[in-house]
Amino acid sequence: LVLAVGPRLQDFTTGSWALFKAEGVRIVGLNVLPFDAGKHGALPLVADAKAGLEALEQKLGSWKAPESWLSTAHAAKADWMKAAKAVTDPTNALPSDAQVIGAVHRARGSKAILVCASGGLPGELHKLWPAGAPGSYHLDYGYSTMGYEIAGGLGVKIARPDDDVIVMLGDGSYMMLNSEIATSVMLGKKLTIVVLDNRGFGCINRLQMATGGANFNNLLKDAEHEVLPEIDFAAHAASMGAAARKVASIAELEHALKEAEADTRTSVIVIDTDPLVSTEAGGHWWDVAVPEVSERPSVNAAREEYERKRQMQQLVN
Repeated sequence: LVLAVGPRLQDFTTGSWALFKAEGVRIVGLNVLPFDAGKHGALPLVADAKAGLEALEQKLGSWKAPESWLSTAHAAKADWMKAAKAVTDPTNALPSDAQVIGAVHRARGSKAILVCASGGLPGELHKLWPAGAPGSYHLDYGYSTMGYEIAGGLGVKIARPDDDVIVMLGDGSYMMLNSEIATSVMLGKKLTIVVLDNRGFGCINRLQMATGGANFNNLLKDAEHEVLPEIDFAAHAASMGAAARKVASIAELEHALKEAEADTRTSVIVIDTDPLVSTEAGGHWWDVAVPEVSERPSVNAAREEYERKRQMQQLVN
């Protein structure tokens, strides 16, 4: 039995309908919208999340999951925490998104409210960020809304003025919408913004490679150019009134994050990251179609793999 509280049951949350493999699996869709509550053959429970869970608890009475199930869940969680630590621990090389996530958490902890929206970060954060309390993890998964992050973070800070609000985003999303840095300074609503600069759209570049394509037009070095951009994000943020820092390592990032706690205005910290590294553990398949016909062997091989993985898809009845 899968109890789905609030989701739209789209491809991210279902592994493109390859995630639920058990025979006889059923879904209870607890949602305020009947359209979403009844998706994919779910037994719909149309209610506010808290009210719906309270009603289910009353019906369950004294029933509890078997101890063997709980033991399996605790063991799996312990194994995952070891795997997560392995990818978030510091490095001396150009860091991955996961290693930046580890640094932010070590420096500021689960007490912070984390805001993000697009690129490869949501996929890394939902696996690797240990949220400390309800409402402390704020991500827009819906349409990978590039540019939402800083404006969304300002909204969170307005709603929760006494909390430590940390915004994480990539250089591509920063370039799409950054002007609310100036607004946050003007309003005295301090944010801590961590910009991961991989010089392009690293997430889409990895997806391009995974579907057999050649690197094209996503990383700046692979795009048509006469001069490669050298954007000084720290200087740009400082021009809008932020306290801005560029760091050269994970150790410097942790130090800067601790320093930024004492800042009285929005802080922007920039770090260069590796565009090609992502965390394989804990992920699942995403149905991104590959061309059926191509002259390139890498595309044909990717198509064969795509057809194989499509066999994993099953709708829940």
